[in-house]
Amino acid sequence: MNHHSSRYDVAIVGGGVVGCAIARELSRFELKTVVIEKEAEVGFGTTKSNSGIIHAGHQSPAGTLKGTLEVRGNRMYDRLCEELGFGFSRIGELVVAMVPEDLAVLDELKKLGESRGVPGLEIWDKARLHREEPNLAKNLLGALYAPTAGVINPYEFVFSLIESALANGVTLEIDSPVEKIDTDNHGLTLHTPHKSIQSRFVLNCAGVFADRIAQMAGVGDFSIRPRKGEEYMLDKRLKGLVRRLIFPVPQKTTKGTLIIPTFDGTIMVGPTACDVDDREDLATTYEGSDEIFNFVRRLCPSIGERDTITEFAGLRAVSSTNDFIIGPTKIKGFINVAGIQSPGLTASPAIAEYVVEILKKEGLSLIPKKNFLTHVKGPARFALQHLEAQKELIQKDPRFARVICRCELVTEAEIHEAIDHGARTLDGIKFRSRAGMGRCQGGFCTSRCIDILSKRLNCPPTAITKRGGGSWVIKEMDS
Repeated sequence: MNHHSSRYDVAIVGGGVVGCAIARELSRFELKTVVIEKEAEVGFGTTKSNSGIIHAGHQSPAGTLKGTLEVRGNRMYDRLCEELGFGFSRIGELVVAMVPEDLAVLDELKKLGESRGVPGLEIWDKARLHREEPNLAKNLLGALYAPTAGVINPYEFVFSLIESALANGVTLEIDSPVEKIDTDNHGLTLHTPHKSIQSRFVLNCAGVFADRIAQMAGVGDFSIRPRKGEEYMLDKRLKGLVRRLIFPVPQKTTKGTLIIPTFDGTIMVGPTACDVDDREDLATTYEGSDEIFNFVRRLCPSIGERDTITEFAGLRAVSSTNDFIIGPTKIKGFINVAGIQSPGLTASPAIAEYVVEILKKEGLSLIPKKNFLTHVKGPARFALQHLEAQKELIQKDPRFARVICRCELVTEAEIHEAIDHGARTLDGIKFRSRAGMGRCQGGFCTSRCIDILSKRLNCPPTAITKRGGGSWVIKEMDS
């Protein structure tokens, strides 16, 4: 039952990276904006299962909107990182030739990238490739090097985006799936289990559910088919095995199985690309593992499945157009921001600017705020500080001296900081602090995190969940 109603200028359905990037961009203006997210925290859908790659912009098909916005988005990350304090590094990427026919494809990708203004593209011969990346397979024939590609912590990025948006006046509604949309002459009304939300404009950023949200509004002219990708995280002992992102030559439906040196020093391999019908299917499989490691060994023989410390799967929102679907619809005020598959993370800040321009053309008045807050303070990251800085932190707050997560050297102070910044679940703590991301995958720190969450949220330990909903960790026994 809806208990009350609120009215906004813009309602954003979906708190993934795209929805949160748009929310921050809109928070620059004198508007009343709300983000409506069905999960317990933002970024808990496709965003948290993202490969974390900022693509250079030379692999998306020519003539696509995603190709245009990908290049524009890539250029925005240095400023965003400086303002928002998330982990980001331009480590570069290599598209490697595995067979002689691939060499011609590298030339085509270079020409495509240069036509879009991608800087610094170089063809490396076999000798240069193996001099720069000596641990790659010796039979690789060469590569296309793109220096502007990078890696990011996508969950850190989305948390910093929403924190900036909230600091600048945006409202966030979590645990609020949209169940119905009504339209009338005054705008649109979105019905959630808790309230009705009226808005002049609605932005459909609902990921793999975007076609269903569009159908609720009466504009079901596209479909979404989820594409599942399995990823495997490897032990930190492999840090430095490769220094750049390693891609095979892209295929029609995927950029292929990759080797990804993450920002935090681990190596990730994947993803698979399997179209599925179930929009909740996040299971990993033996078949997926075999596919990934059999292929990755052809790129780097030193990598094997025994190095895996965790595995996960995500769903990409592949539209029936195989491109981004961004624009107004026949329902006045309802705007689709749908089909945002790869390179959606890269393009997200450019998508935000693109959507704001659409809203302006549709009649939304955009009056800049005089006091827009540009910067958000990033997490302390005790483990990355030099010794003197660590001593200073401990002197200011003794909780920095108490280690909660041994694998990643996360302190009690950082757990509390994560909660201060919005964490309400174990995954919320993990993605903000890295507690539970190491080799033991929470075997040591989970109980400690539950205890701190329980005390801070004033609830019993049995109420603490992994990621909201019914994902309880401790079962209360019947008396």
